[in-house]
Amino acid sequence: MQARELAVEGAIEFTPKVFPDDRGLFLSPFQEEAFTEAHGGPLFRTVQTNHSSSKRGVVRGIHYTTTPPGTAKYVYCASGQALDIVVDLRVGSPTFGKWDAVLLDQRDHRAMYFPVGVGHAFVALEDDTVMWYLLSTAYDPGNELALSVLDPALGLPVDPGVEPILSERDQVAITLAEAERQGLLPDYATCVEIERRLSEVPQTT
Repeated sequence: MQARELAVEGAIEFTPKVFPDDRGLFLSPFQEEAFTEAHGGPLFRTVQTNHSSSKRGVVRGIHYTTTPPGTAKYVYCASGQALDIVVDLRVGSPTFGKWDAVLLDQRDHRAMYFPVGVGHAFVALEDDTVMWYLLSTAYDPGNELALSVLDPALGLPVDPGVEPILSERDQVAITLAEAERQGLLPDYATCVEIERRLSEVPQTT
């Protein structure tokens, strides 16, 4: 498995080796040794998995969690094709306000790691695009926040070639600048400390 650091500090792209044959193919979207080497510590203890299915043109995000508790994610596209986007929302981070995007598809089968405190968005580029997540914390609606994926100051690549389909929540989400003014963004030092603690609790199977 190959690992590549993204433009957002702590975010990592993983590309597994794919083994095709006349029956189909086999691959491992997550490999502990490769993750630990790239991240500097083991994957967090998974407390919840999420599964979403989207039709072409659906745009989800930018979603993030109040920190603390904060949430780290490992994301894989199990079917279809998506442009997965990470945005640094951590005030004080050396890459604050920057973003990066990775094409998750059924050719390269890449996965992405999202550290605590960053924002997540994706664009479904095909019908029946299935995204699968490992999460470090359980869902709590009181901790869930959103920023506008259409914020012109960010300039995210969210045009899927059709009219973007957003939830009501995402349509009215505020900009990054407004969230910073309201004190709704995570603190970088706090995120780093939470990330360190997560690495001290090994993944269980």
